[in-house]
Amino acid sequence: MYRNKQRFIWMIIVGVLISFLLHGLIPQKSQTNWTLFLSTLESIMITFFIWEGNLNIDFWLNKRFPWEKNPMKRILVQLPTSFIYSGTILYITMFLYNQFVCRLPESEQSKFFAISVTIGLLVSVVLLSIETGAQFFRQWKKTLIEVEKYKSESAQAQLENLKNQINPHFLFNNMSVLSSLVYKDQDKAVDFINQLSKVYRYLLDNKTSELVTLREELTFIESYIYLLDIRYSPNLYFKVQISEKKLNLYLPPMSVQLLIENAIKHNEISSDFPLLVEIYVESNNLFVVNNLQKRIDKESSSKTGLKNIQSRYAFFTDKEVIIEQTQSQFKVSIPILSIS
Repeated sequence: MYRNKQRFIWMIIVGVLISFLLHGLIPQKSQTNWTLFLSTLESIMITFFIWEGNLNIDFWLNKRFPWEKNPMKRILVQLPTSFIYSGTILYITMFLYNQFVCRLPESEQSKFFAISVTIGLLVSVVLLSIETGAQFFRQWKKTLIEVEKYKSESAQAQLENLKNQINPHFLFNNMSVLSSLVYKDQDKAVDFINQLSKVYRYLLDNKTSELVTLREELTFIESYIYLLDIRYSPNLYFKVQISEKKLNLYLPPMSVQLLIENAIKHNEISSDFPLLVEIYVESNNLFVVNNLQKRIDKESSSKTGLKNIQSRYAFFTDKEVIIEQTQSQFKVSIPILSIS
């Protein structure tokens, strides 16, 4: 019903119908063809001002009191606001009509004003109910679309994480590390296999989870870091500093792993250029920071990892995923959430 041509046609139709109702309230001796025309025109104008005014009130309230956030507060604000506005418009137009178009007998004025305002308010209630119902339907439809979009994006993000782990390149590197460990240090080879199994177990257990605790994510990250440490040692360093009281907050699964993978994929790691990855929490935000030393032989990237994290967070919170890059540092801040 917002800003479309059809509503103006409906305004005319509703105005004419109200005019016919009001004609019955005016004594026949007071009516002429001219006053009948003016009263019909007045009814259309009243309908226009009430309809357009309430739409603008509704549009203004949508910005300040959205239905989806607090519907009861919205009702308590919108109903009296719309009634006061509609009643004021009706009274002023009826008063002007009585003064300058068709002067009613004193005995009829009170009745005319009361019934006219009542009819006008009833019409306002009907229009407001239709508009409110339409808004709820549009919001419900929008929510369904957003849920489906989130499911698609979440599945895409999960697939991206799984591809980062299960692709042949990842398997080849870990199998190569494992084969060398079998000959050099069998005890460490057993530990490597155990940590590798924990990584895959976490991926399989949480492939459909929307949120996990920071404690669960960090337990998984410990296993993941162990694999990386065996592969890149002594040129890859991790510094994890997170207080115990933050471990029961939530985040999308594999978010930290994806950020670590992003740092390794795009930066050189060597004895000349060791990479330091810091993970810490400040003010309910988890930071993953690495020194920036971009690789010359860049790996192919779909460039969707960070976007997927941002999209997944948008479903749970208004807080943003913040990405900062300087000449020497790359920093990503992701919110950690509480569930009440």
